[in-house]
Amino acid sequence: MSDSPSTPAASASRPVGPLQLLALGVNGIVGVGIFFAPAEVASLAPGARAIAAFALTGLALIPVALAFAVLGRRFSEDGGPVLFARAAFGERASFLVGWVAYVSAFLSTSAVVAGLSQAVAPSLGLEGALGQRVLASVLVTALAAVVASGIRVSAGTWTALTVFKLLPLAALLVAFLSMSGPPPTAALAANPAVEVSWLRAGLTVMFAYQGFEIVPVIAGQVRSSSRAVPLATVGSLLMAVLLYVGLVWACVAALPDLAAHATPLAAAAWVWGGPGLEGWVRAGTSVSALGICLGMLVTTPRYLSALASGEHTLLGLDSMSAGGVPARALAVTWAVVLLFVNLGDVSELFALSSIAVLMQYGVTAAALATLARRRERGLRPLHALLAVPTLGLGLTLVAFGASAREGVTMALTTVAGLVLLRLSRPRASAPRAALRGEPL
Repeated sequence: MSDSPSTPAASASRPVGPLQLLALGVNGIVGVGIFFAPAEVASLAPGARAIAAFALTGLALIPVALAFAVLGRRFSEDGGPVLFARAAFGERASFLVGWVAYVSAFLSTSAVVAGLSQAVAPSLGLEGALGQRVLASVLVTALAAVVASGIRVSAGTWTALTVFKLLPLAALLVAFLSMSGPPPTAALAANPAVEVSWLRAGLTVMFAYQGFEIVPVIAGQVRSSSRAVPLATVGSLLMAVLLYVGLVWACVAALPDLAAHATPLAAAAWVWGGPGLEGWVRAGTSVSALGICLGMLVTTPRYLSALASGEHTLLGLDSMSAGGVPARALAVTWAVVLLFVNLGDVSELFALSSIAVLMQYGVTAAALATLARRRERGLRPLHALLAVPTLGLGLTLVAFGASAREGVTMALTTVAGLVLLRLSRPRASAPRAALRGEPL
């Protein structure tokens, strides 16, 4: 269950360190959503209530992160929720979890790559749909090449991109806090009595916070994973909560009509730091999208390789290169994303994203409760208490937040997964004990 990072061999086979893993989690959370979410949340919870929505939702997600952390430290191989489900519920459940997570991830990756290409193409002189598709194809191929070069190179790249995306956001916070005049707490004072949609605001904020769940997915590449995975999972969420609350506070204080601004962070940056800071924050949107694309191409193939590593073999997709890359799964993911970014309008590809993430939350909580009840993996019944708020949050969000389109997409994806499982071949030898949830 645990690795021995103190030896040179272990360090070579598990090159991702704790800070790089933390950067992966932060990169996964701080995407393009935070650059636009404050305005949407302010339309549902105006003024200081928007700040409260970000703070309270972040606190509500801490038990979810703890559930991932408690399980994540007990599985030292790639796969995250796929392995959790396999240990608790068996092969079919884990296959479906991995399949839905994979489909959602590659659809989201395609949408982010296409959106980034659409935003950047005009500045590169690439006009029209053809230019955008060419840029998207080059971008996804270049990022796939970085990922294929090895997990060590990928880790250094996503860490650098995470730092670059955080710099303009940190500069905005510094500018806000250092401005002379009324203290920042003045933003909390005047607040007109208006109707507030707390649940819808919380749903919007929750999706801005998602991303910490990808940390356990690369556990097999992490030194001291039993310590690093829980610290990075919970730490990335806590860092994002502090950052987001500060950024929304800066927006509320700067923009009385916050809900009317299409790019609220850039508008707030202009108020607190002038056009220079505004341009830096706008550029940070593209850097943030680039970081998300890379992180997705690192983690998405690992869902596919994890679902192919159980009792059913699937075209050798679980094979791992010497550089810690599931090469065949990456090749399939690259080809699928390349196809989708050339299909035209991909703005609707996020249809499965939210419900797939909620499924991962629910499956992780249920797996934690089941394994704790069985006292497996060193868990005790007391650990099952963490599953209660996670399941409650997940059920509430699915009941009130999932659209009919998401439900239909989820159903079709599940059916496709069952067909794929049926077509896969039973593995000749029994899967490793680690993947069956047996003690090591």
